[in-house]
Parts: sequence; C-alpha cells; structure tokens
Amino acid sequence: MTIPSDDELLFLALGGAGEIGMNLNLYGHAGKWLMLDLGIAFGDDSMPGVEVIMPDPSFIEERRKDLVGIVLTHAHEDHLGAVADLWPRLKAPVYATPFAASVLRRKLTQAGLVDAVRITEIPLRGKFRLGPFDLEMVTMTHSILEPNGLAIRTKFGTVFHTGDWKIDPEPLLGELTDEALLKRIGDEGVLAMVCDSTNVFVEGEAGSEAMVRANLRELLKGRTGRVAVTCFASNLARVESIALAAVAVGRHPVLSGPALLRMIEAAQDCGYMLDFPECVSPQDGAYLPKDKVLFICTGSQGEPRASMAKIANDEHRDLILEEGDTAIFSSRVIPGNERSVGRLQNALMASGVEVITDRDAGIHVSGHPARDELVRVYQWVRPRIALPVHGEIRHMVEHAALAQTCQVPEAIVAPNGTLVRLAPGPAEIVGHVPVGRLARDGDALVPLDGASLRERRKLLWNGAAAATLVIDGRGQAVAAPKVSLRGIEDGDGALVDAIVVGLREMLADLSASERRDDGRIGEAARQAVRRVVRTHLGKKPLTDVHIVRI
Repeated sequence: MTIPSDDELLFLALGGAGEIGMNLNLYGHAGKWLMLDLGIAFGDDSMPGVEVIMPDPSFIEERRKDLVGIVLTHAHEDHLGAVADLWPRLKAPVYATPFAASVLRRKLTQAGLVDAVRITEIPLRGKFRLGPFDLEMVTMTHSILEPNGLAIRTKFGTVFHTGDWKIDPEPLLGELTDEALLKRIGDEGVLAMVCDSTNVFVEGEAGSEAMVRANLRELLKGRTGRVAVTCFASNLARVESIALAAVAVGRHPVLSGPALLRMIEAAQDCGYMLDFPECVSPQDGAYLPKDKVLFICTGSQGEPRASMAKIANDEHRDLILEEGDTAIFSSRVIPGNERSVGRLQNALMASGVEVITDRDAGIHVSGHPARDELVRVYQWVRPRIALPVHGEIRHMVEHAALAQTCQVPEAIVAPNGTLVRLAPGPAEIVGHVPVGRLARDGDALVPLDGASLRERRKLLWNGAAAATLVIDGRGQAVAAPKVSLRGIEDGDGALVDAIVVGLREMLADLSASERRDDGRIGEAARQAVRRVVRTHLGKKPLTDVHIVRI
C-alpha cells in the first residue's frame, strides 16, 4: 500500500486531520505521491521552550523519489510554514500561486534556502500536470490573498481538495469564491471532496469582511485616547480596513511588527494594496497626539514577543498604552491560546486600557465556512465521497454527518496516519502509517515526544535534583553526599538533609558486590532521592546522580 499502484487512488494525511494546523496531505496513484501543503502549528504551555511544531514527514521522506511535487494552497503558516524546515528532507519542487510564492521566498531567504528550492508560480485558475495528476487551481475566498482549492484529476475521477475557504460576497481584497467553476467541476462528476471542517459547529455563515470594515470605522468615532488594533498579519483585507478606518477618523496608522511589513511587501510585489494608506513609523507615532494615532499591531494570540505584548508589558521601544486608551482585538482566539490571550488582556486592563473583542462588537469574521456555506458547496460539487480534514476529530465526525444530510453517498473520517483508498470501489481504510510531530527547538528539529522534551516537561512540573557520591574502591563513602535542588522548595534545608540520610542508608543496604558496580549504585541512589522527595512533597523530580571514585 505504500507504493500506490496504477489501479488505485490513495489519500493520506500526515498532519491537519484530527487537529487544526500542521497540514500535510498526500495523494498516491500510479507509483507516485503528490503533497498538498506543508505547515506548522504553534506550541502551548505544555511544550516548554517550543514555539513551533510540525508533522514528521518520515513516511514520505523515505519515498521522496516518488514525490512529484509540493503544491501549496495558500500562504498561511499552517499550510506553508514548515517548508523551510522540512524541504531539505524532501527536496521536491514547490508549486504555488504568486502571493504564496512571494511569502515563501522571504522565509527561504531567512533560512538560506532561496536558491536551493525550485518554486514554480502557477497563475490563479492555472492548470498543470505532475506525474499522473492533472491539477487545476480553483480560486476560493479565505482570510488571506489567493487561497486555492485544487481539482485533482486522475483516471478514477476528480478529487476536489478545498483548502481553507469561505463564501464572502465582499471579501474586499482578492477574488470571490469561483462558484461557476465549482459548479462546472460538479457537473463533470467528482469522486471525492476533501474539505475544511473548522467551523462545522457554527450555524449560518461566517460573515463578510465588508461588515467588519464598517464596524471598525464606527467603533473608532469619538475616541480621544490612543487606539491599538491587533489582528492576524496575514489577513491583509483586515489590515487595510483598520488603516482606512484610522484615516477616516483623522488618525495616522502606525504599523508595529515585522510580520505586518513582510506581508504587505509580499502583497504589493504581487500588485495588491498599492493604494494602502501612508503610515508613520513607530518612532514618529510615539510623538503624535493621542487622538491622532492608531497602532496596527501583531500579537492577537498573546505571543510574548509580538508587538501588542511588548506594549502591554511596557517593553516596546516606542509605543505605549495607558489609562484612557483602547486596545481592539480584531480576531478570534485560536483554541489553545486562551491563557496567553487572557494574560495579555489582563495586563492591558491593569493599566486602565479599555479592551474590546469580537464578543463586544462585530470586528471579526472567520475565514472558514460555517454550516450553510458547507451545504452550498456540497450542493455545487456533489461528490460521491466526503473526506473531512482541517479539524479535530469531533469536527470531522460532525462534518461527515453533515455531508450525509447533503445526500453524499459515502463519508469517511480519517485521522492522521489513516491510509484511505478512494478508488476503485467504495472508499475504505486500507492501513495506517506511523505519524509524529517535530518541534523546532532552537535551530534543531526534535521529536515532540523525544527524551529531551520529555525531560523538560518533567523539569517544568516536578523540578530537578542532583546528587554527588564520593566513594572509594569498595563503595564506601569518603565524604557526605552533596545534593542540589532546582525548582523544588526547601527553605530550611530539611529536604536536603533527609535526602543525604536516605543516600547513606542506601549505601549501607547494598551488598559488597553491588557497591563495586557504579551502575547499580547510581540507580539505587536515583530511586532513593526520588523516594525522599515524593514522601515530603508528592513530586517525582528529574534526578541525576554523579559517582566519583577515589
């Protein structure tokens, strides 16, 4: 099954199925594999020291000679953010529309790979062939420029891979979802639709960017203090709306955060946002009257190094917010980021800043389809098989049920690592492959479940203890054991004293032959230390033992 035959069409997700983020999708046919997207997700409080995680590509890395290409549906981090990290392991050509290619080149330049990676730009609605796959880009609408679905044509029929999408009658920047092309693809006959599940529990429709633009302008009227608005840097229609709203009420927009500058530059390189309002620098913005300035900031998800967090913590080099000012969060909280966003908003409020979120005003709409939009696209495309992705398991199960209410004959839930045969015959799960996650730890990629990160989590929750035993050739103590604790409370030294007693008792209990074995002494000492700490504090610290023989 890992070398797809001429007589079958396979689908396999290594990331993004059973989770939101880290998208990596594979289609297999006639001995070849096609990859759609190669993205990242962001670490949380359970991953100390880790900011970025990504799918482990080992399965396709072992078969990279059969990988015909990496096609990127759009420029969001969860769809292309892992290319710079993982391309050296895959070394396949990359295909993208101009904006995604522009964003990617900037990332590859930072990684020193821009000359190594072959990127082929595909025009909107472009057609091309990779191995046994005939491909057509399908223009969709999302919260970023140039989002694409992909019509994948094979001898078994067409698979429509939606990418991320919504239906927005006024997206403001970029094109409308190509309803006519979707209906035409549906008329041709569609074997399967692999579809975004993010908002399957949301009734109605996602809403329009045009509504947000109007609401932002109304929200700014009459405010006399400084205003800071944070949003996703990639949502350029939103960034433009914020800047235009500022100008409409007599404020000078200030862009704060390098990600914003990079995204706008990439858009302008592709011919978008050429009439973007003139902005002032953060250095100049700091000296403008309070009622004449608006900061457009990165950091809507509470990222500690982003602009909004630096302002809230009074760490920004130029910009401040204080009592009487306003912070507007024109975004939603990504699941898992609730604590970081809460900390950020608490810090702002503690300084007397008014915080406004999408719960208070209509200042955000999702880039993903709600239920009514999903139903409409199923009516247009009419696939035989529904295969939900881009969601947690609960999203995918609900999506499969919704598809069947839309008269889709087959629906299959396939989490990461599930090998699905789409054709011939009914869709079925035919196997499972190992999947995993990699963490970017400094400049290295390490398994998320590997020893180093497991130890770091232990340190986070339980602290660490180290013991040094100085013994002679017979294993008798020459000096009292030395013990140090990290992240473990021992104000009066009683715990260290108890550990020393425990180590002396451990040595006394060992036989003469055991005391000649450093390995046996080390393990017994480790257990003794952990036993004492567990008795006193109920914790199991990460424990190191050093033995010195003299």
